[in-house]
Amino acid sequence: MIDELRDEKLIEKVGGRFQLSALIQKRLVYLNKGAASFVESDGSKSKLELVIQEIVEDKIYLDTQGNLCYRDGSKPEPLPADNAGDEFAFDSESGPVFSPEGD
Repeated sequence: MIDELRDEKLIEKVGGRFQLSALIQKRLVYLNKGAASFVESDGSKSKLELVIQEIVEDKIYLDTQGNLCYRDGSKPEPLPADNAGDEFAFDSESGPVFSPEGD
């Protein structure tokens, strides 16, 4: 299934190599957070292979703003923030400063 990444038709289908890369990355984030795949799998395929199959089968695409969309017209639910409550600051002398829970 990874061989499809070299197929110019797939690249043209999504609008170019950058768009293909962005679409794959955005969909992988959702699959890694537990979203269900739109294609059948016997468990032998990697998540990357599932995403490529979803693209080949026209299950997912990027809209004109670069947002992940499903072919049924819906959009994925927003992902929860991984570091909710964490705050970041920048100290000009020491660099980035991480302060969990705003301490």
